[in-house]
Amino acid sequence: MPERNWRIADWPWLPKMTAGPRLRVIVDNDFAGDPDDLYQLVHHLLSPSVDIRGIVASHLRPDDPFYAGSDSADEARRVVERLAEAMRLDLCGRLFTGSNMALASRTEPRDSEAARFIVAEAMRDEPGLAPLFVVCGGGLTDLASAYLLKPAIADRLTVVWIGGPEHEGLGYLPPVVETPEYNLAIDVTAGQVVFNDSALPLWLVPRNMYRQCLVSDVELRTRVANRGPVGALLYGAIQQVRDRVEAASDGAFGETYALGDSPLVLLTALQSYFQPDPSSSDYALRHCPVLDDHGEFTGATGGRPIRVYTRLDTRLMFEDLFLKLDEFAAWLGSK
Repeated sequence: MPERNWRIADWPWLPKMTAGPRLRVIVDNDFAGDPDDLYQLVHHLLSPSVDIRGIVASHLRPDDPFYAGSDSADEARRVVERLAEAMRLDLCGRLFTGSNMALASRTEPRDSEAARFIVAEAMRDEPGLAPLFVVCGGGLTDLASAYLLKPAIADRLTVVWIGGPEHEGLGYLPPVVETPEYNLAIDVTAGQVVFNDSALPLWLVPRNMYRQCLVSDVELRTRVANRGPVGALLYGAIQQVRDRVEAASDGAFGETYALGDSPLVLLTALQSYFQPDPSSSDYALRHCPVLDDHGEFTGATGGRPIRVYTRLDTRLMFEDLFLKLDEFAAWLGSK
């Protein structure tokens, strides 16, 4: 195994005058699934304005086409460990495995090291702690379990979630509609806990928004694939998906790919310098919708206001990713 050259919250390739973290972030994602989550994780790890307090490896749906095993949270952990090896990164004990199963009910948590870690980090009570964001790019099982274990976390963090269907008046349905929406389908019951039963502050990036996060193959070939072992891993992961999908179909799928989890970085690490907020993107304030047992919005509202993002600054998001990969690859290649 290659020598580990750096640790989380270290960034030895950056100029010494670079500002330090101003947010705490817990990354919660289904890393055994769509490789857009690997791009998001790399981008977050390379961003000095956030302190990645923990990485939660969460589960997929049973028989998911990306990984059909019953141990998808365990496989997600293994994927992150392989990525860390390519990055020569010491994870410093900050990787936590979530439940391999969805919630059985809206009142029973799936106790896991990930859920307990979310509770512990949220309930830390030390002077000068930065605001805590839990950013979720997959299902909501471990976050919902943490809330069920300790409802008081709702006053101590903000949730950013990639998922859910279009909100009325804010977005159009895609040509082929998947119901429930992909990330919500991982655990509809957990979605009901977060939407219907909790007071958790929510910033939502629904399906019509994450579908806009497109990069072209030529961008990935010229700005990712040749950026050392990490770039090769990232590009290769998408190429494997393309090869598998196109082999199982009668046609090609075009020359773009949606890096739909990248807004998790945009809305946290890339907030404005003055009056910190994701000021280059737009959102609407809506009353939280109520989810039914099928993962659809009922038209009723849960009362509390939530942010529903309506425009994302994809230029800032992807240029920042590509340039950070450049810096990191140059440093890693010199080691």
